[in-house]
Amino acid sequence: MKKKVVFLTGAGMSVESGFKTFRGNDGLWENYPVEQVASHEGWEAAPTLVTNFYNMLRRKLWQAEPCEGHRLIAGMEDAFDVTVVTQNVDNLHEKAGSTHVIHLHGELAKVCSSRNPYDERCIETLTPRHSDVVPGTKAADGSLLRPFIVFFGESVPMLNAAIDEAEKADIFVIIGTSLNVYPAAGLVQYAPADCPVYLIDPDAVSGGNLRSVTHIRKGASAGMRELLTLIKP
Repeated sequence: MKKKVVFLTGAGMSVESGFKTFRGNDGLWENYPVEQVASHEGWEAAPTLVTNFYNMLRRKLWQAEPCEGHRLIAGMEDAFDVTVVTQNVDNLHEKAGSTHVIHLHGELAKVCSSRNPYDERCIETLTPRHSDVVPGTKAADGSLLRPFIVFFGESVPMLNAAIDEAEKADIFVIIGTSLNVYPAAGLVQYAPADCPVYLIDPDAVSGGNLRSVTHIRKGASAGMRELLTLIKP
């Protein structure tokens, strides 16, 4: 039976692909205040602005390519049982070939009902040829079609699925997200007590976590290359 490796990836995973995620220190996402384009209140106040913002972001997404780190994770599926839990809304893990990806914060390539975002009958997957949503377009239930993104202040419906995977991990790897920030700090605690934990991040990380962690102080791609020398199927 293959060892189970669970990855938790955040903003630092996509940096090498040139794709910005929205949790920046300055509170801006592509020069827009986060509360304007990534909150329920922002959507309610200006759905046209928010729809056009995600149209713009989606066009950037289609041009982004997975980095070597994304591809190395996907390649591990030959020897390991791999689950990727990502805080990123891009589809770069899937583009690299990963087959089991849990998106905690939604997916930029999809749109959904604004009445019930997780109503599968109303979730639509967009493509580079059919990428833009005309503001005012309705979902199948008659509500406005909105980005399939977990806005600030909304619950994270996929968190329980991520916890289920963490509980089964033989190896837990965190890339590009802080150990002190939810959900990373919480999710790693669900891994079994004897499960080794690796953190790939070029920056120094302060303590606060409840278990020992092997810190690889490199970016996503260089860090993944080193990780593969440390773990065995």
